[in-house]
This record gives sequence, structure tokens and C-alpha cells, in this order.
Amino acid sequence: MTAYAITPWQLPAVPVAGGNELFPVRHIYCVGRNYAEHAREMGANPEREAPFFFTKAADQIVPGGGKIPYPPRTKNLHHEIELVVAIGNEGADIAVAATRDYIFGYAIGVDLTRRDLQIAARDKGRPWDTGKSFANAAPIGAIHPAAEIGHPRGGRIEFRVNGAMRQRGDLADMIWSVDEIIAELSTYYPLLPGDLIFTGTPAGVGAMAPGDRGEGTIENLDTIKIEIAKV
Repeated sequence: MTAYAITPWQLPAVPVAGGNELFPVRHIYCVGRNYAEHAREMGANPEREAPFFFTKAADQIVPGGGKIPYPPRTKNLHHEIELVVAIGNEGADIAVAATRDYIFGYAIGVDLTRRDLQIAARDKGRPWDTGKSFANAAPIGAIHPAAEIGHPRGGRIEFRVNGAMRQRGDLADMIWSVDEIIAELSTYYPLLPGDLIFTGTPAGVGAMAPGDRGEGTIENLDTIKIEIAKV
């Protein structure tokens, strides 16, 4: 009988809204600069160039949000509110018109970013991993099945810190639509059941300090609350 050499860890999973099921997480893909105003505030050209992607580790999800420890090696932790797509079927080289056949559902998520580390890596032409991928970097709400809520392609997306509005946009403002993102990503990687795709954030990203409370909402979808724990 084959045995593990070390004790296996618990499979990362996100609750499915309206029941007791869990959605197991395989990969987390993220889209960079997918709202024009956010691209501008980051000093980038908002023109419709090919989307680019980065990843987070699956075990960095924080289902339901809650308290998030302030991460190490940063002095500039940023919030980025995003619509998250949950993939339910395997596919590669997916046509834009066929992408909805591969979507299980949608959730609200926060792409937490060690901005100082990301910018330092960017300026040196290095990967963004240390700025984007770290413990607790992906708070996420419950996944709402598309069979129940449809496919949101418009609607208000917001994030507040300590009650003050920081980010406010509309899902319809994406440079690349959800369907285009899935189609493009599937040319790089075979999309697999359990994959999550963070689809980009609107303008207004900013720092959160220990003790700050954040609340994100997406119209007709959900709310997520996080608190940066005091150290």
C-alpha cells in the first residue's frame, strides 16, 4: 500500500452558496490591469493590449474573509476587489462564444498585494511572485453557481476601508470581458475543474494598515469583509 512521506494537507476549498457543498480549488489565475483607470493609476497604458496573467497558490484562499494577518516583508499592503470565476469543466483553446459552458459560478474576491515588492520586481523586470503570492493573499466569498445567478457581465463593484469608499467601478468596464479572459487563458493552460480566475480590479487601490477593516461588494452577487489583524 502506498503511503505519503509526509502528512498531506487539507485540500483548499470554497463554500458553494446555498448549501453544504465545497468547491475544491486547483489553480488561481489572475488578470493584470483589466480596468483602464486602474491601469492608468499604476502608470501603465490602458490600451487594449493582450491580457497578461499571474498566479497565486491555491492554499492562499481565505474563504469568507475575516481577519488577515499583516504579511511579512512589506510596508504597503494593497486591496484589489475583483470578480472571481470558478471553472467547472475542463477545456483548452476555448472559443469566446463557448466559455459559459466551462463556468461553474462566480464569487467576490480580494487580490491582496504587497505593492512595494511588486513594484520593485516590476522595475527590475522580475516576476511578481513575492508581491502577489503569499499566505492569505486571496480572500474569497462563497461561490454562487451560474445556474442560479446567471453570468454577471455588468454591475457595481466597490471596496470600502473603514467605511470610506476606495474603489468603485462597473464590471462592464473591463478591458477584456470575462469570456475573452477565459478564451485567452485557455490558450496558455488547459483550464481544469477547480480553477479560479480573478478578473482584475477597478481604480482606487490603496494601502491597508493593521486594524483597518475592508468591505467589498459586487452588485447582485455578494459582500466580503476583511480585517487586517493588529500585530
